[in-house]
Amino acid sequence: MRLSNYYMPTLRQDPVDAETASHKLLVRGAFIRQQASGIYSFLPLGQKVLNKIETIVRDAMDSHGAIEVSTSILQPRQIWDKSTRWETFGPEMFKLKDRHDREYALGPTAEESFVDLIKDELNSYKQLPLNLYQIVDKFRDEKRPRFGINRSRDFLMKDAYTFDADQEGLEKSYMNMWKAYEVAFDKMKLDYKVVEGDTGAMGGRKSHEFIALSESGEGIILYTENSDSAYTDEKARSIIQAIKEDEKELELIKTTDKKTIEDVSEFLNEDKIKCAKAIDLIVEGEPVFVFIPGDRELNMAKMISYLKVPEHEIEMADDETIEKYTQPGYTGPIGLENARIIIDKSLTQINNLVVGANKAGYHYINANYGRDFEGETAEDLTLAKEGDQAYDGSGAYKAARGIEVGNIFQLGTKYSEALEANFLDQNGVSKPFIMGSYGIGISRSISAVVEQYHDDKGIIWPTSVAPFEVIITLIKPNDEEQANLAEKIYKELKAKKIDVLLDDRNERPGVKFNDRDLIGIPYRITVGKDAVNSIIEYSTRAEMENKNLDADEAIKLVCENIYKDLED
Repeated sequence: MRLSNYYMPTLRQDPVDAETASHKLLVRGAFIRQQASGIYSFLPLGQKVLNKIETIVRDAMDSHGAIEVSTSILQPRQIWDKSTRWETFGPEMFKLKDRHDREYALGPTAEESFVDLIKDELNSYKQLPLNLYQIVDKFRDEKRPRFGINRSRDFLMKDAYTFDADQEGLEKSYMNMWKAYEVAFDKMKLDYKVVEGDTGAMGGRKSHEFIALSESGEGIILYTENSDSAYTDEKARSIIQAIKEDEKELELIKTTDKKTIEDVSEFLNEDKIKCAKAIDLIVEGEPVFVFIPGDRELNMAKMISYLKVPEHEIEMADDETIEKYTQPGYTGPIGLENARIIIDKSLTQINNLVVGANKAGYHYINANYGRDFEGETAEDLTLAKEGDQAYDGSGAYKAARGIEVGNIFQLGTKYSEALEANFLDQNGVSKPFIMGSYGIGISRSISAVVEQYHDDKGIIWPTSVAPFEVIITLIKPNDEEQANLAEKIYKELKAKKIDVLLDDRNERPGVKFNDRDLIGIPYRITVGKDAVNSIIEYSTRAEMENKNLDADEAIKLVCENIYKDLED
């Protein structure tokens, strides 16, 4: 491709709304453009990267026995009603009606669509296992789109669904897709960790996430040096130390204007772990009061899993609502009536707690579960954090941030039962399919790569996903010797199936060099004043060190390096 005929409107300034390096560089480098909040178009360079990542993912899926199909992004309400997710999926789902008043969704995911696709034609154990996938746009009405294409309302995704006869078959399908994902993300040259994740709205019994490590990532993962296990912070569980001591007499203490855990802990000279923290919620319109150790934070993913309600049905109670049951800032489990009380199990293992007295300006000290208060006990509702002792005993957690680029779920029979998708087993008995679900964020992977491969000048693309593999910078297009040599190199590289960009624009060298650094093409050839002797400058975007080479030698070196990069 000749840059004089290409559309590459690079920018010199960062976009004002960009928060991350990937967002800034993808906009400045003319890879993407924003049309509206959370809605992006891909420019030619961006589309080429998108195509290359899509090819990597498609090759990994095909080589692991998956079969490509394509379902409509327009999904009828009826199939979502059967799974009950039309109402429960939440406000992230885009809903619309046609001229006949029939309701549809722009697909945020496709479990229902795939089950509906196969349910009447996949009917025998002899047809199993089956692994179908697609690469299509998904739509989610993000409350707060951010980080460019990393959290947008319209994104390209690969989603796959496996159908097995039994749990043993699902386990094999699950690990097969795990291996396929490792192939894909290794090919993209991503530095990633595989962590146990929360099944969330997808349901099922097990899930793992593939997290590309990045300081700008929204997600936090926790791991220990003595174990191969790693978790999202939503999934991780830590050991909260039991504090067993002789029970003391319950006592009411005046704590005027001491409403926060920090204030109460300091005022009473008591460790925060022994001060029960109250979280006042409204769940499906009803009050729910949750109590956890004061040194912890509520893990909303665990809370949602325990309550078995969608996230949008949970909100913080306002003071007006709280005042119907207790006093804001002084909520406690003793004497709290006509409301649901949920207590993190760790509080049942700590004696002589400090709890709110449900009376303005007062707390109880020496409160003990079973003697002074009761409630539903939930196994674990707290957010694990760095430094906690891992529940498996492998040591203290370390934390890292990252971007979720892939996930795999063992769905079981949740969707096949809901949509009445059955097969006949060897004994002629009708059974629901055992399903798995597997997603890779194609467009999101672009952000992850850029976050890991950039410097203060621009992007540094790995060869496997670079928009072009080589860029030839022609210093003086009007110089016959330079133009002829650049053209010779360009044609020879193209003949060798190298993806090459020739910068033949009538621009100052500084502009060309800045653009070259910004867009991050891995291998660079500069044709300048030594063209008369067939000498060029060779460099890589990663090392930025120029070497004078004979043009033929440079062509050979570039090809060898690219072939090696693509084989790794």
